[in-house]
Amino acid sequence: MYIENGGPRQQLDEIVLFPFDDHSIPLQCGVELHLQGHMTPCGRTRIAVDLGEEGAPDSERVVYYGTVHRVGDELWMWYLGQGQDAGWFERVCFATSTDGYNWHKPNLGLVEYKGSRDNNLVDLNQGSHHVQSCVVYYDPDDPDPDRKFRMLFQSRKYDSSFAAAFSADGLTWRESSSNPVGSWLEMAGGTRHNGCYYVCGQGGSHAGGVRQLVSHISYDFENWSQASCMGMRRSNVTQRSPVSGSSAGEQIHLGASLWNRGNVIVGFYGMWNGHHSNDRRLVTMDLGLAVSNDALHYREPIADYPIVSAAEDGWQELPYGNTLVNYPALIQGQGFEQVGDETLYWYAPWPEQSSDGVRVASWPRDRLGYLQAFTADRMRPGQCPHIVSAPIDLRGEPAQLALNIDGLGDYSDITAEIISGQLEPVPGYSAADCIPPSASGLSQPVAWQGRSTVQHDGPVRIRLNFSGIRAEDIKLFAAYMKTV
Repeated sequence: MYIENGGPRQQLDEIVLFPFDDHSIPLQCGVELHLQGHMTPCGRTRIAVDLGEEGAPDSERVVYYGTVHRVGDELWMWYLGQGQDAGWFERVCFATSTDGYNWHKPNLGLVEYKGSRDNNLVDLNQGSHHVQSCVVYYDPDDPDPDRKFRMLFQSRKYDSSFAAAFSADGLTWRESSSNPVGSWLEMAGGTRHNGCYYVCGQGGSHAGGVRQLVSHISYDFENWSQASCMGMRRSNVTQRSPVSGSSAGEQIHLGASLWNRGNVIVGFYGMWNGHHSNDRRLVTMDLGLAVSNDALHYREPIADYPIVSAAEDGWQELPYGNTLVNYPALIQGQGFEQVGDETLYWYAPWPEQSSDGVRVASWPRDRLGYLQAFTADRMRPGQCPHIVSAPIDLRGEPAQLALNIDGLGDYSDITAEIISGQLEPVPGYSAADCIPPSASGLSQPVAWQGRSTVQHDGPVRIRLNFSGIRAEDIKLFAAYMKTV
């Protein structure tokens, strides 16, 4: 099936309608968006990947300018480690997990470090060059088994221009003969979308400074566009210089890490808030939420909202705190995963010189934000709170509708209608025919009298109606349309 939301027309088995994606849910009446940010309270910082033992290649710093992927039944993480080396010298390290919280650093035996191969270093040039960032792409169905894993990395070897490498197992990497394949780019995320590879970071050649969200594209992973798309910026747009110095003002740090959900891409970006003095030591940086439907152009559902807050991260005991970082700041890496009934995301402190481990943020599955109905006194006469999706072409295949929803009860209800792309009723799928979910849950199926699936020739839209004397109790986190 397809959705006409401004993104590429691509065949999808599942369409996710997030409340913060106003291109997939363009028509809204009497509802309000709320986001649910993650914040670690004082003394509760949960470090998933800790510093290594003395003599290990990650004994001094664990930096998450890296990636997490699900490979088989495990989660694999590529991250950067700093050992007891002279100066700034980070190498790519590896860890595995089954739950996303507890990580194991396997002894890979691939790279010699301090006279021993007993470590978790992956073989990228035998660790001979400092690596500043890496984004790993994984496709188990790649027709070339030697390229199931693909990496873009930024290294001193190429004066920080980005380079490509390939691997059959994710551990031993072979560089592209075309390296460097791109220009200077400090990257945080990447995805493959509708047959095209995208890498997201800060860089490019655009007006208004370096710290803006930009993307380069490629169709073969080795020939990358020299030009980039500036997908989002935060600084003031006026006739004068957007910022009063390279570090001052509101900027975007390293682009965004990307979660590709098919019809929408969810991004967490570095929300750089620079001090007017232009002193980098006074920067604060939460992680913000941005969404895209074409992997190039991004928007904030709620401007400057911290989806992952840096406040009190690493602050272990009152009143002392962590003196390594003067101001709260975080860095984002590539990696979102669904583990059981949770959505997990990994991140770390900034600057990387102070990063003592990778953290993990969690939400109930897909519950990053919700739509809530207005109270009755806010509605105009004759109106009811409801939303209408963008047109969806089922391509002749049946699909099932399910809701990620909370707050259903005796005085709060939701009904679903299927209407045509031209907003006309589809027989058998009216609100009166609807058998709504009877309880809250992460994926509650919707049916109609005599119908458990949606079948219709031609584009349809989903209309969801919030009703009851306590309709405002309902929280709609997502709607899923899935072919069956």
